[in-house]
Amino acid sequence: MTLKTTLIDVQELAALAPVDVLIVDCRFELMAPGSGARDVGKGERDYREGHIPGAVYASLDTDLSDLSRQALGLGRHPLPLEAAFSEVVSRWGWREGMQIVCYDAANGSLAAARLWWLLRLSGIRGAAVLDGGYAAWVAAGLPVESGDVTREVHAVSLHFDAGQYLVDHSTLRDDPARVVLDARAAPRYRGEVEPIDPVGGHVPGALNRPFAHNLRDDGRFKNAAALREEFKALLGTHAPRDVVHMCGSGVTACHNLLAMELAGLTGSRLYAPSWSGWVSDASRPVAKGAEPG
Repeated sequence: MTLKTTLIDVQELAALAPVDVLIVDCRFELMAPGSGARDVGKGERDYREGHIPGAVYASLDTDLSDLSRQALGLGRHPLPLEAAFSEVVSRWGWREGMQIVCYDAANGSLAAARLWWLLRLSGIRGAAVLDGGYAAWVAAGLPVESGDVTREVHAVSLHFDAGQYLVDHSTLRDDPARVVLDARAAPRYRGEVEPIDPVGGHVPGALNRPFAHNLRDDGRFKNAAALREEFKALLGTHAPRDVVHMCGSGVTACHNLLAMELAGLTGSRLYAPSWSGWVSDASRPVAKGAEPG
């Protein structure tokens, strides 16, 4: 079986034998995350009411982030530690050679793309986001099931390739070769509104590429050629390796990472703390309005 590494459509997923695929439901609502085991968030409630058969659930807050590290200036959704993420993937029962499919409510724009990127950071390349998400599965008339899914644990030990996939505060601030792409909506990037973080605006010099621009009107990704043309027009002569992605907390930035990978523009990196991490230090500069260019 040839593993998918960017996107998979619903019919391709439906054709896979259950033994060959790990499906992960990543639905999550930032404004309704829940507060603990007895107060699960809307995404997890939606999962229990109906999900793709065999899918396990991944919480952005507890499986794909480590909120206990927020005080370290790592943003609102700090990356999990290697050991913790290894335990999560072990709990899901992933084995080498198994296809992983991540999906969320509509289009891979939130935690599904984050999980896809975390798996890539961990050296797992056989992971893909379901194009169109759960909505596309339901619209195709494919079966769903309710309740929780438990899979047989299979212990794995994962290691993050930070040098290949991440940049830190100093690189973002001091590297003259890098070009920053901010995935937030334009009003937040320009500092006109800021509903979550204490300061509005963007990192000086950062360009704006709202993640929604990667999608067609039906919520599926644009084709690779269209995405490549759009990113090349934005980046000019910059190589993909020069590109650093960010957003509000290192989640929707992964949507742009996925789109560039789909477009064949490989090698870009993530500033995981993103805007919420940048503004945790009041000495860092803030720009407002649109960048010239």
